[in-house]
Amino acid sequence: MNTTSQFETQTKSLIDDLKSVCANYGLGNDGNEFKIITQVFLYKFLNDKFVHEVKQIDASIAAADDWEKAFRALSTDDREMLSMQMSESTATIHPDQLISSLFDRQNEPKFADILDNTLIDIAKNNSDIFSVITEGGEKIVLFENISKYVTDKRDDFCKAIINKLVNFSFENIFHEKFDFYATIFEYLISDYNSNSGGKYAEYFTPHAVAKIMARCLVQGEVSNATIYDPSAGSGTLLMNLAHEIGEDKCTVYSQDISQKSSNLLRLNLILNDLVHSIPNIVKGNTILDPYHKDKNGRLQEFDYIVSNPPFKLDFSDYVADLDSKENHERFFAGMPNVPKAKKEGMAIYPLFVQHIMYSLTTKGKAAIVVPTGFITAQSGIERKIREQMVERKMLAGVVSMPSNIFATTGTNVSILFLDKLNQGDVILIDASNLGTTVKEGKNQKTILSAVEEDKIINTFNTKNAVDDFSVVVSYDEIKAKNYSLSAGQYFEVKIEYTDITAAEFEAKMQSFTTNLEALFSESKTLEKEIQSNLKGLKYE
Repeated sequence: MNTTSQFETQTKSLIDDLKSVCANYGLGNDGNEFKIITQVFLYKFLNDKFVHEVKQIDASIAAADDWEKAFRALSTDDREMLSMQMSESTATIHPDQLISSLFDRQNEPKFADILDNTLIDIAKNNSDIFSVITEGGEKIVLFENISKYVTDKRDDFCKAIINKLVNFSFENIFHEKFDFYATIFEYLISDYNSNSGGKYAEYFTPHAVAKIMARCLVQGEVSNATIYDPSAGSGTLLMNLAHEIGEDKCTVYSQDISQKSSNLLRLNLILNDLVHSIPNIVKGNTILDPYHKDKNGRLQEFDYIVSNPPFKLDFSDYVADLDSKENHERFFAGMPNVPKAKKEGMAIYPLFVQHIMYSLTTKGKAAIVVPTGFITAQSGIERKIREQMVERKMLAGVVSMPSNIFATTGTNVSILFLDKLNQGDVILIDASNLGTTVKEGKNQKTILSAVEEDKIINTFNTKNAVDDFSVVVSYDEIKAKNYSLSAGQYFEVKIEYTDITAAEFEAKMQSFTTNLEALFSESKTLEKEIQSNLKGLKYE
């Protein structure tokens, strides 16, 4: 087993141990367990990163037989100077707030209060860097009182948690990169994304989809880029895009109506060395009250936008509030109708698509997951949006994905790619026949191989026409097809020809003639029999 695999196994084992503790105290597989696991894991990660930074900066502490004793021996001024030399992604932690200190104090009375107060103090001391904000300006800090979720034996529960945290250190894995942390993040909340519990299913976009979106958007070197997701979830799309650009070459912005998803995105940013972007993570309603604006009060524009927005949602309570002068330009194609029944079936994704189109810089690019029905709708808001993508010459391409690429929905999806600088042709890809179907819980899921992912990405980036797979069309050709973005409607109908000799042709024609004569003869015989039988019928 290589070093990375070993660390991955150890990290997953720590997560399993924490979940086991929660199960032993009656918190197995519920929302409170989720809050505890993610916060304790984050505390462990930040603690070990702080220790790692201390040792990197101060060689004498790293060489000491008892590093913690050497660290405690520093004066307050020396510790403050040490903190100032640390990276901005490192939380400031007082010696008494270290996991090792809590481990030594676990037999003190009211240990649960000691742990809770430690977490709350760390959150307060690092609030400016690590807090997510709401659209109203309130801060959602790192940690809360975790022992409150346990009804009995709170001290014992907290002792069990601390005892699990001292058996393993992250110190040797901070050099790991995106793929490692993406795997760990997904494993961390995997139990809360099951088809049975299903509470957190919305937080995942399949990595194949995220990878295709990122690699088709980013071509060549990029620097100082702003990247945005108006319905971010846990940030899978943003993390893949930031990784493709370079975490130090971009700034992340997001908004999501769910506080849980905003907290998960913060965790993802911390794991992936994007702490500098946490102040831009907003909990709020993007459609009703978009948060990110410039100094003149206009919506901020972004270089790259990725999104897998909710397809359907009941927003009837505030749809009338969207009909305002400032929104007419943003929602140029109008509002979806409010059905009299099944309001939860209201199509909200067209509003996100329009919002994204409005939020791109003059050189901006975007990738958006939409229901495949969007790309061929013959009327309504969907067609108006497609028409504007073509008329404004901002459509770069479309990839129609295999069915069941999302295990949690049977809706077929396509990925829209926008590029404000694309004045040339458009690439349309039909990838619906790719992938292997596997069983995931009660549902079927389609898995793309690495080779198939690369086929989609390379075909898109090279704008290569491949028989029955992709086609390259002009904006005028799309107009002629009523703005349809389905690759299949542009594929050529091929007629195969076979060369034969004159003698072979005569023989085939003679065979056809003979067969037809036999059929005609049989037909006449049947006709006479039917007429004869009809004459024999009598009324009784």
